[in-house]
Amino acid sequence: MKKFPLMRNNISRGDLDAVIDHLRQDDPILTNGPHARAFEEEWSRWLGVKHSVFVNSGSSANLLSMTLLRMAHPEGGEIIVPPLTWVSDIASVLQTGFTPVFVDIDPHSLALDPELTLAAITDRTRAVFLTHVQGYDGLTDRLVSELKARGVPLIEDVCESHGATHNGVKLGSIGQTSNFSFYYAHHMSTIEGGMVCTNDSDVHQQLRMLRSHGMVRESTDAATREGYRTAHPDLNPDFIFAFPAYNMRNTEIGAIMGRSQLKRLDENNLRRSENHALFLDLIDSRYRRDFKVEGSSNYAFNLILREADDALMARLMKTLGENGVEFRRGSAGGGNQLRQPYLRNIVPADHHKTCPQADHVHFYGMYMGNFPDLTLDEVRELCAIVNAV
Repeated sequence: MKKFPLMRNNISRGDLDAVIDHLRQDDPILTNGPHARAFEEEWSRWLGVKHSVFVNSGSSANLLSMTLLRMAHPEGGEIIVPPLTWVSDIASVLQTGFTPVFVDIDPHSLALDPELTLAAITDRTRAVFLTHVQGYDGLTDRLVSELKARGVPLIEDVCESHGATHNGVKLGSIGQTSNFSFYYAHHMSTIEGGMVCTNDSDVHQQLRMLRSHGMVRESTDAATREGYRTAHPDLNPDFIFAFPAYNMRNTEIGAIMGRSQLKRLDENNLRRSENHALFLDLIDSRYRRDFKVEGSSNYAFNLILREADDALMARLMKTLGENGVEFRRGSAGGGNQLRQPYLRNIVPADHHKTCPQADHVHFYGMYMGNFPDLTLDEVRELCAIVNAV
């Protein structure tokens, strides 16, 4: 077992006991039920949004957000995306028939460069799909205000940044929709799972139906249900399918774990922030330290060489391996998505050259785990290993 894994003890004995207590009932509900609805309401209050929909993964959350957008734009169009993100962000754009337009990252936030993003907007742009990478705030006031003025929706991927803020407002409460992941290695875990969040009540109703096969009965709006029933008197009102949709529901077990974990999320994030501040203070000048830390909530330590240096990178990876330090080269999603084979025949073979900042992270960056029970002494030991290379 690694001495410094990417995540440690992300599911507590208390989380498991809450599930066990539920299973001890004579006939417990296991599929999506009252605990899932309660988790959605509690998460919405924590995040500061009106509506949340609990799904089976962050990738499903991404796909639902893009599906909503395609319903609004059946003619298709372009989605501005970052090259440094998880594959499901880009895949969801492709799967819904949109064209991804890649824009390079800001090295301080690792998210879309805001000025390059604004410059890339055309009359074919249907949304900006921004990933808040590894707990950093990817927004600027100018980006938010310009998108609003131009009528371009912002979709936030907050899968890696639970609790991070922009101007004191939680990320994920600013865009038209936002997507979260509750995978094991993230800030909190429902084993697998995710959430789609919005302040738009109509979007909320569409999300509920899209999550469950397109079934109208999943809508919580009586007028919506009655409208479909009146328009389709030949159909069983319990089985009216408004959209050719998905089954992306999560379970009561996942919701119980989520409700348990949410209670300590803020406290855990404070510990992570303390660890992160010490890490950036102690690593030496060969590594980047000038990240946009205000409002950040990092479950990982980003370690990126200040200058391109293949020999140093090779020594660093060897040393980390020898000392039991688990890491992921390339940071979020394995580095520059433009180098991945799934994009062949979709973008030009050398398109990665248009994103040199992402390419630098691809070859000379990595992340390591920052979890709540990581002690400050362990952070010091980790930094000593890194600095000794």
